[in-house]
Amino acid sequence: MKLSDFDFDLPDNLIATRPAVPRTSARLLVASGANTVAITDARVSDLTKYLRKGDRLVLNNTKVIPARLTGTRTRDAGQGPVSAKIEVTLLTPQPDGGWSALIKPLRKVAEGEVIAFADDLTATLIAKADGQGILEFNLIGDDFDAALNAAGAMPLPPYIEAKRKADAQDKTDYQTVFARHTGAVAAPTASLHFDKPLLEALAAQGVTFTEVTLHVGAGTFLPVKVDDISEHKMHAEWGEITKSAAGEINQTKAEGGRVVPVGTTALRLIESAAKNGILAEWRGETDIFITPGFEFQITDGLMTNFHLPKSTLMMLVSALMGQERIVEIYDHAVRTGYRFFSYGDSSLLLPNG
Repeated sequence: MKLSDFDFDLPDNLIATRPAVPRTSARLLVASGANTVAITDARVSDLTKYLRKGDRLVLNNTKVIPARLTGTRTRDAGQGPVSAKIEVTLLTPQPDGGWSALIKPLRKVAEGEVIAFADDLTATLIAKADGQGILEFNLIGDDFDAALNAAGAMPLPPYIEAKRKADAQDKTDYQTVFARHTGAVAAPTASLHFDKPLLEALAAQGVTFTEVTLHVGAGTFLPVKVDDISEHKMHAEWGEITKSAAGEINQTKAEGGRVVPVGTTALRLIESAAKNGILAEWRGETDIFITPGFEFQITDGLMTNFHLPKSTLMMLVSALMGQERIVEIYDHAVRTGYRFFSYGDSSLLLPNG
């Protein structure tokens, strides 16, 4: 299949730079049906009309860190101390406690030099590799989290940062209400539409919830650079499905309920851990690449935002709903002014109704 098969025209004014307020007021495109797709325009607050008793939502409880840091590197020169402004984007935690990071300009920091981000937060460049740096911070645990929260900014996607810089409001807006486990540098954005009253309303009508963890990496924004999509190499992300979480999802499947991941991250994780229709516990990295022809083991539906043209996520939703139906859905979304991408509106895709 060709990359151009997943392209479409998107007017720039449909790219959302702020979320809907309140969260549940965002629009929701509901698409159901395997052969012919029925499209309904709704609101996220209407989810109670489309989910039923026995359904299970799978939620990604990863927590986004304020991964954008600005600091200074100071070194002694003949005429006195010389400083350079350094911008850092944290990427992936390392097993030894360090972080891989994009550092700009990397050439101005030597291995062993210290970058100061705040009075209480510094990092030493341990190594350079593949255009990235490995940083070791002076703090760990809760102390590190507190200092990072004070000094860092949320790592907004490039298509938002091209229009505006992150601000204090993004520390609330770009975080889900059920975020628990720190480690993501991008939000599981479909989950941003939920608030506690909506979760309570869904629970009251018999919808159940299972939490899993997939730490979304910066690679989620990398473009596909090959025309033949079979040659694309997916980035790896770390995830975990506990034994109890797998058991809950398997029970729902056995009882005939629908398993609906909230977001492509939750979907990719559960499909990584499934075999022969059974979900197993999981802890490790996944680089699963879902394209048309993929046989879904667990997923019965998906709540997801609207994705970039020619992206791996367009390929994923095309695999779930069929390419022709996704073209119909996206044509409708563009024509009727749905807001796109991370802070945009959402969709509920139910291939089997």
